[in-house]
Amino acid sequence: MPQVVRSRIRALHGPPPVSPMPHRSRSLADREAVAVLHRAARVLLDALPELTDRLVEALREQVPAYRAAMETEPAEIWQEVHHSLRHNIASLVQPREFREAAHRTSRWIGENRAEQGVPLDAVMHAFRMGGAMVWQDLVDDTARRHPEDTRLLVHVAADVWNFVDEHCAVVAEAYRQAERRLSWRRENRQRLMTAALLDGTARIADLPDAAVMLGLPVQGRYAVLAVTGARRTPHGAGRPPVTLADGVQALWHTAGDVELAVLPLGTGGPAAEAGLPAGEEGAAPAAPAAGGAPAGVPGPGADSGPGDELALLAAGLTVLPGTRVGISSVVDGLASVGDARVLAETALRACPASGGTVLLDEHLPTALVVSSPGLGAALADRVFGQLDALDPADRDVLVETLTAWLDADGSAQRAGARLYCHRNTVLNRLRRFEQLTGRCLTRPTDAVEVSLALAARRLLAG
Repeated sequence: MPQVVRSRIRALHGPPPVSPMPHRSRSLADREAVAVLHRAARVLLDALPELTDRLVEALREQVPAYRAAMETEPAEIWQEVHHSLRHNIASLVQPREFREAAHRTSRWIGENRAEQGVPLDAVMHAFRMGGAMVWQDLVDDTARRHPEDTRLLVHVAADVWNFVDEHCAVVAEAYRQAERRLSWRRENRQRLMTAALLDGTARIADLPDAAVMLGLPVQGRYAVLAVTGARRTPHGAGRPPVTLADGVQALWHTAGDVELAVLPLGTGGPAAEAGLPAGEEGAAPAAPAAGGAPAGVPGPGADSGPGDELALLAAGLTVLPGTRVGISSVVDGLASVGDARVLAETALRACPASGGTVLLDEHLPTALVVSSPGLGAALADRVFGQLDALDPADRDVLVETLTAWLDADGSAQRAGARLYCHRNTVLNRLRRFEQLTGRCLTRPTDAVEVSLALAARRLLAG
């Protein structure tokens, strides 16, 4: 096989295996075939505009994915096809001079088509259509002008189609690289926009774009879930740190050692009261959210109030032992997601160190304590400071009894059952606590103060 054709195959597949020298008559046929190929290729170069017109029309008719681009940029598409044909046909004649330019053109087409969103299969089909049209024209021109040489093209047919496959591979690789870059940019923009929403730094003017990008309604109702814990599975590892109930969607975001989830709870307000679908009254079109979260997904218990709705959501969570979860109150509008994040982190701080799930709306007094750690610590010291003089074991018994009594809604009977002691023992310990602290647990103001101080002591210790 002549070097002019063999070099193209070597560039694609590497050095060929060592084989016996071909017979002289075969070598002569190869040289004659290459000469016929070059002669026909030069004729195609002279008639390149007409060939370009035919290929563009064929693409319009047979590749639907190209039609939109041809309607909006007909001149650009024509120039692109013309440029590709000129370099590729010239490469058949002078591979050393035009091969790299032809590859650059093919790479540019692959990247450009990826950016336009044309499917890769359609791009490959278009390239093979071009190769088939060029080959058919090579054969037709030879048959018309030099029919006796048509049989010689058989010797270079495989090499021409290897050449086409080589450029298809170049296009495919460029397409995939561009697709990866575009995907990374899109995911990075989604991540930055999600972070801006959760940080409360997103501009009002950017909210419509954010809604479209993330697939979330501008006027929707939202809650934010905050998760942390030693056994937390980072979202970056491929799955969220907690499992939500079926039908509940979330947009996850990592912020330091805390995983945050934006929970779309559907739309509310005048639009919902009027029976309008999500997306009206200025809401963004419903589009798939990043990570597969559709916009405006109704939360559980759509007919119930926000508290019941979030309680059902919390009940549907699957949480690993030791994981701490805080759930914010419901907020209205995408612009309020940052406020919901603050509320979720407040609920997270109110969660016991041993783990659990805290709904902010159900633990507002405790949330007040953790929202001002300095005041909480001062209150705990004011109420429990007198107990520090006791033996630690004695002090712990009093605190444990007080906790059990409060958890039992002031029932000494139930507190005693929980502590495995008689109700009178509970009452005696509570009276001793009152004597040491100067508080009366039957006085409402003292009971509130003791309850908040106990929460501060438990949550702010250490």
